[in-house]
Amino acid sequence: MIGLIFGKTNLPKEILRKVKKRKLRYLIIDLTKRRTFRKDKHSHSVSIGQFGKIIKILKENKCKKVLFAGKVEKPNFSKLRLDLKGIYYIPRIIKSSKLGDAAILKEIIKILSQERIKTISSLTYNPELTLRKGNYSKIKPNNEDKIDINKAIKILNRLRKYSFSQGTVVRNKKVVAIEGKDGTQKMLNQCKSKKFRNKGVLVKFPKKKQDLRIDLPTVGLKTLTQCKSVGLKGIVLKSKQNIFLERKKCISFANKNKMFIMVK
Repeated sequence: MIGLIFGKTNLPKEILRKVKKRKLRYLIIDLTKRRTFRKDKHSHSVSIGQFGKIIKILKENKCKKVLFAGKVEKPNFSKLRLDLKGIYYIPRIIKSSKLGDAAILKEIIKILSQERIKTISSLTYNPELTLRKGNYSKIKPNNEDKIDINKAIKILNRLRKYSFSQGTVVRNKKVVAIEGKDGTQKMLNQCKSKKFRNKGVLVKFPKKKQDLRIDLPTVGLKTLTQCKSVGLKGIVLKSKQNIFLERKKCISFANKNKMFIMVK
C-alpha cells in the first residue's frame, strides 16, 4: 500500500493514473482546499494541521511509504483545524513556512520519518515525466541565447542555500526577474517586454538544499504559453531533476512558435 499525499497542480493526476494502471494498492491524503480527489473512494480529505489523523490513516492501512506530489500552499495557521499531534507539531511547521511552501513539505517528511514512514520520490511511478540532457525542439539556442542561459545558471548558483528560488529570467545579458515565494507564474508576469520579442530565457533548476524526492521544478504547456506571451525564446531545465508535463503538446507549441526547450 502506497500513501499518495497530494496537493494542487496536474502532477498528482498523472501519478494517480499510473498507479491505477499498474493496479497498485493506494490511498490518497488530499491536502487540497477544494478536496480535488473527493470522488475517489480511497481518498481522505485532511487539513494539514491534522497530523494525528494523517498518521492514523497511514498506519491503519499499513502504509510504510508515501509519495508527495503537487503544491501545498502555506495555510492560514490561525484557522487551521488542529488535532493533538497537530498542536504538538505546528510550531515546527510555522517556523519552516517562513522559508517557503516547499519547506512545509520537508518538515512534514521529517515528522513522518519520526513515525517510521518513508518518503519516496514523486517520480517513482512516472520516470517518463522527467527529461534527460539534450535539445527537445527544432530551434536550438544561438550564441546570444547561450550567454543568457549561462548568466541565469550563475545567478541561481549564487543564491543562498535556503533560497526558495527555482527560476530566473535573463534577457540581453540582464537579469529580468528571479522567482520569489509566489512562484514562476508571477515572476513571468514581470517579464513582459514591448521592445524585445522572442528574446531571453527562463531557467528552472532545483533549489540549493533541494530534497529531490519532492517539489522538483515543473514545466507544462501553461509555462510555455506564458513564456511566449511575455516574449521569451526558450526554457532550460536540469537533466533528470525536473518534471515536464504534456510533453508532446509542449514540444509542438515550441516548434510552432520558434522557441527552444533545452535540458542541461
